[in-house]
Amino acid sequence: MDFETILGVAVKAAREAGGYAASHIKSAGEIRYKGGDVNNLVTDVDERCEEIIIAGIRRSFPDHSVLAEESGEHPEKDACLWLVDPLDGTTNFAHGFPVFCVSIGVMFGGEIKIGVVYDPCRDELFIAEKGRGAFLNGKGISVSRVGTVQSSLVTTGFASSLAAKEHNLRYFQRMLGSAQAVRRMGSAALDLCYVACGRFDGFWEPGLNPWDTAAGELIVKEAGGTVTTFSGETHNVHDKDIVATNGTIHKEMLDLLNN
Repeated sequence: MDFETILGVAVKAAREAGGYAASHIKSAGEIRYKGGDVNNLVTDVDERCEEIIIAGIRRSFPDHSVLAEESGEHPEKDACLWLVDPLDGTTNFAHGFPVFCVSIGVMFGGEIKIGVVYDPCRDELFIAEKGRGAFLNGKGISVSRVGTVQSSLVTTGFASSLAAKEHNLRYFQRMLGSAQAVRRMGSAALDLCYVACGRFDGFWEPGLNPWDTAAGELIVKEAGGTVTTFSGETHNVHDKDIVATNGTIHKEMLDLLNN
């Protein structure tokens, strides 16, 4: 499998879709609600960005499978699988708040091999290829060296459903009383990338989907970080909960989440 070519296609698609989104931040088009949930938005721009990305994949790799947030296409067994979030941070985008990104992960043989996250508002491109490190705009990145939660800046996110929000509020309260500070940006993919480059020391969130975490998980790992479930097990893209840290505070964060 030519992963260098795959990476190039992923980067091109992410940049094109991200550029389209950034140019339409003041004109998101029709805003709709998934399943009638007013906290779970989708816009015309989400759908157009997804079309741009899938078209780019199909031109180069017509036999590859795609699992994307808006189209919900089902992947073929044992295929090279692209996990696509065309606009991670839709609520931010819909309100004109410039914190959103495009996230593209590629799996083969049950492992994430490629991760690309593009933030068009800051023109920041995070990439990773398994075994080759993680990069921000072409420069190598690594996780922070902060050694305790007390000295850490950590981040989380809240899923759209009220039940999920209430569930995470308990964790939020624990972290708020333990960490130096807690942030909530509204984009899981960017949260993960910010852990990877040392802007955050840790991240946790329940209720996520494969397209939310696939790219960012690899980027964190290739930057030297640790990624698990809340129970400390190896994280699988289909796991709903995730904890990602610089590694040194990982056990302490897990203890806080599980006590």
